[in-house]
Amino acid sequence: MKQFNPTLYFITDSTFCDEEEFLYRTEQGLMGGATLLQLREKDKSTREYIAIAEKVHHLTKKYNVPLIIDDRIDVAMAVGAEGVHLGQSDMPVKTARKILGEDIIIGATTKTVPQALEAYEQGADYLGVGAIYPTTTHVKTVLTSTETLDAICKTVPIPVNAIGGLNKTNTDVLKGIGIAGICVVSAIMKAEDPKTEAEILLEIAKKLTR
Repeated sequence: MKQFNPTLYFITDSTFCDEEEFLYRTEQGLMGGATLLQLREKDKSTREYIAIAEKVHHLTKKYNVPLIIDDRIDVAMAVGAEGVHLGQSDMPVKTARKILGEDIIIGATTKTVPQALEAYEQGADYLGVGAIYPTTTHVKTVLTSTETLDAICKTVPIPVNAIGGLNKTNTDVLKGIGIAGICVVSAIMKAEDPKTEAEILLEIAKKLTR
């Protein structure tokens, strides 16, 4: 099994700022203790995605944090990223595993127990489950109950992270559920002080995953 720490899974959002500020906020999140980082770009061309991925990978290597590329296996391969994250409309996990081999981290978004089982059986290394709350990012979300999240955690033996609108004020609903960590986007990316916010969220996540 690949070695990675899903406790504080930081997902980027570049839609509201220029590249300089984006890279600054991304690095601040890493400095604050993000343990995994996913680069998520829904609207960039392949060339643009690769260009920003190379810059972000330079940062993640500096902090010894695995870089996960959202959706795009070709971009992940092009920049030598440590992993890829696949949604329900993306390439099947088993196909990605066949292409990427056993050493690459593959995560999957799931919203039901059957989806979670399928992703695990196909070779996923971790799952992102949600959305727990409505999100402010430009990604279509379907809410997932904490009961479903709990059932998924009890069904699959791989790490399960909660995702969707999570911030330092609303994680109490996750107490007692066997999650491996939390995924956050705006809570760090749009924070006044991304580094401090990441530090706070890491401590919260540690308590939730004990």
